[in-house]
Amino acid sequence: MEHGSPAPPEFARIRRRLGLALLALLFVVAAGTVGFLVIGGRGTTLIDALYMTVITLTTVGFGEMVDLSTHPEGRLFTIFLLLGGMGIVAYTAMLLAAFVLEGQLGHIFARRRNQRRITRMDDHYIVCGNSPSAWYLAEELMKTGRQLVLVASDYDSLEESRERLGDLPAVVGDPGEDEVLREAGIEKAAGVVFCMENDKDNLLGVITARRMAPGVRIVAGTEQPGIGAKLRTAGADAVVSTSRIGGLRMASELVRPTVVTFLDQMLREREGSLRVEELQVPERAAEARTRLDRLRIEEVPGAVLLALRRPGEEGFEFKPPPDTPLMPGMRLVVMTDRQGRERLSRALERI
Repeated sequence: MEHGSPAPPEFARIRRRLGLALLALLFVVAAGTVGFLVIGGRGTTLIDALYMTVITLTTVGFGEMVDLSTHPEGRLFTIFLLLGGMGIVAYTAMLLAAFVLEGQLGHIFARRRNQRRITRMDDHYIVCGNSPSAWYLAEELMKTGRQLVLVASDYDSLEESRERLGDLPAVVGDPGEDEVLREAGIEKAAGVVFCMENDKDNLLGVITARRMAPGVRIVAGTEQPGIGAKLRTAGADAVVSTSRIGGLRMASELVRPTVVTFLDQMLREREGSLRVEELQVPERAAEARTRLDRLRIEEVPGAVLLALRRPGEEGFEFKPPPDTPLMPGMRLVVMTDRQGRERLSRALERI
């Protein structure tokens, strides 16, 4: 497929079967046409010979354009053409009918369109899992304008996910296999998330992803506290415990309900995409010697600079002054919507 991406095995198998059937049919038609040209002699045209071949193979039985009454060898040729060609014609017709009636052809073309969408992606995110956590994660990425590919373990899970999320690009298979992650475009992905129901699947997926894409950011989910260290050792950049997040959320509901309500409205607002976003300063900022005020964050509607983190440091500098020099690798924490994030990203690119 495009950009060196391998064709799905199912598509390759069906294409091979159909290609062989059509090739055999073409050979029979060509052989029959040549045979009737030879039998008919000088008075027979190519159209006449092709016509004789078609009415013979389809058993239509219209008038003969080549007189076989004076050519016994022509009758023998017609018998062999019928015996050998009718089976090929019937097989090809049934194969084509099965593709159309059972929806296989539409499924194949859908797979091809889906794979084209994936091969055109760059800096996208791969979400592996069939759990509700994967759905919420995918919804958040879609709301904030990020490109993503969903990896589902089987077609039933994929259909269930698409009923909730819509027709998003997806791959069916085990995310612990190289071929599945390669089909999802891991070589060009910005990040991979593993939120499978089984921690062993998450662990295997992290190992595979880290080996295939050493620079990609990997996040894994788990329900067992003891698995977190193993996932980090295997290559995960971050591990999220859903039970721990749930406990922290309940504590926040208990002691700071107004803050929780604000965050809920921010995250669940259907029309808007106000988020706390993270922007990275490019490497060329060292040569430009640009200050923070050059970004003009205050001119972006609704944007608020909350903090920054300098490269190599763990802590944050809250409400940094406007004359702060921008350093390569510095990360800015900004509350803004999707349009504001894109505008600030373009400003950083122009440094």
